[in-house]
Amino acid sequence: MKDAANYLEKISSELGDSWLPRVYVRRVLKLRTRAYEFPAMAKKSAPQIHHTLLGIELKVGGRRMLCPDLATARYLSVFARIGCSAVAIPYDITKISMIADELDSSWHRMLLMSERLTADRNAAFRARVQRQIIGKVRDEIAMAGAGPRVPEFKQSTKQKTEPQKGTKSTKGNA
Repeated sequence: MKDAANYLEKISSELGDSWLPRVYVRRVLKLRTRAYEFPAMAKKSAPQIHHTLLGIELKVGGRRMLCPDLATARYLSVFARIGCSAVAIPYDITKISMIADELDSSWHRMLLMSERLTADRNAAFRARVQRQIIGKVRDEIAMAGAGPRVPEFKQSTKQKTEPQKGTKSTKGNA
């Protein structure tokens, strides 16, 4: 393989269902979600999770984002590493931790596979392949979308309009 594009296709095909954008579409977008938009962040900023007196914060560059819990911070840190501008967050917080584990695992497998496949190439080529693969992941996630800004609530309960037994109707009582 000589061209970086060949490496990108090989990595995404070898990862199969654990390719990060596929995990995002299959595991996240199938759920009820809400959209999360990242503030403008500096490039090449590694996300850091901080435990503060006010709770959990995800720090990317000079920006701090308050997170409701550690699982959400871990989940968002994966997408901050990629450089996404908006992602969907599962509304059910009990699902976030497992999905964050799967996304993080996919991220590291992708980078390890990239290193393994380009081990015989020079450092500049390896860095280019890594930049392009991260760009490809970012583009595929952006194409998949961030879902609705507010989750959809289905209300299937119907309220009765007639008075219940034992209550007086106020009509005609003037």
